Amino acid sequence: MSQKSGVRSQKSEVRSKEQEKNLASCLLPLASRIAFIFPGQGSQCIGMGKEFYDRYPAAKAVFQEASDILHLDMAKLCFEGPDTKLNLTQNTQPAILTASVAILNILEQEVSIKPKFLAGHSLGEYTALVASKALDFKDAVRLVEIRGRFMQDAVPHGTGAMAAVLGLTGEIVEGICKEVSTEKNIVVPANFNSPEQTVISGHKEAVEKASRLAKDKQAKRVIPLPVSVPSHSPLMKPAAKRLAKEFDSIQIKKLNIPVITNVEAEPLSSENRIKELLERQLYSPVRWVESVKKMKQEGIETAIEIGPGKVLTGLVKSIDSEIKTINIEKIEDLKQLAVNL
Repeated sequence: MSQKSGVRSQKSEVRSKEQEKNLASCLLPLASRIAFIFPGQGSQCIGMGKEFYDRYPAAKAVFQEASDILHLDMAKLCFEGPDTKLNLTQNTQPAILTASVAILNILEQEVSIKPKFLAGHSLGEYTALVASKALDFKDAVRLVEIRGRFMQDAVPHGTGAMAAVLGLTGEIVEGICKEVSTEKNIVVPANFNSPEQTVISGHKEAVEKASRLAKDKQAKRVIPLPVSVPSHSPLMKPAAKRLAKEFDSIQIKKLNIPVITNVEAEPLSSENRIKELLERQLYSPVRWVESVKKMKQEGIETAIEIGPGKVLTGLVKSIDSEIKTINIEKIEDLKQLAVNL
């Protein structure tokens, strides 16, 4: 390298460090008004996290750690797929967790900011717990892979189903489910995603019957979801019991940042109930609408979605348009963070 090139490189490095300091100083006063949110299953895509993997050793290390623990080439799965392999529940869950944590680690490396709250949608709650330091990544990635397998095993293929009901309130959808359900054919609200989007889950026959009734009640659309696992329904109780046994070998530590949980839509600041709530989460609805409203009540002005896709960004906007939303899934998103705030 020439002397001039070396000088240019040093100047560039100084500018880069100065930009990082400026970004951190811009964000620090805003931390008490910021929440980090993490996506769940359905946000996966080929290539997620690759930019960070290619550029940052700390991100690459996260993918390598996941690969070593699961005996699976996580980088190849996330960057090359194929979709059929990536979309298998037992692969999807650790893949999204890995990509999200890799991006989170670089955000924390580049910007010293501690949000007021954390939250994640279903699987994303595990990422939130990693971000809170209550759960080690090595434990989380193993747990979510097991979680995916247990969920898949809990119900015979073709028995369960899920559908998204658009254009009806959560209360109306809940009433439809109660009207349709029987002791042997259950359908329940699984995700209260937005004021006019509720996902239902349960036995296939009951989901189809509830879908027809929702259309009769003037739902704008009812979209069957391409899944065979009826998540967040009582059909997941066998999986929850098996998962609870796995928690016995996991050390839960003190939360550094409160996590707004799916089950209660309230900030959790004590580690004592984490295992119980993660178990209940498998067969209880994701109360995302209430979670976002709770953030607003607690003074949150900006929700930063960290990980693949912009699903949660869209949901937050539909729940409360006054909350500013930012998504970090590319390096350019990270660079633009101070500008967007």
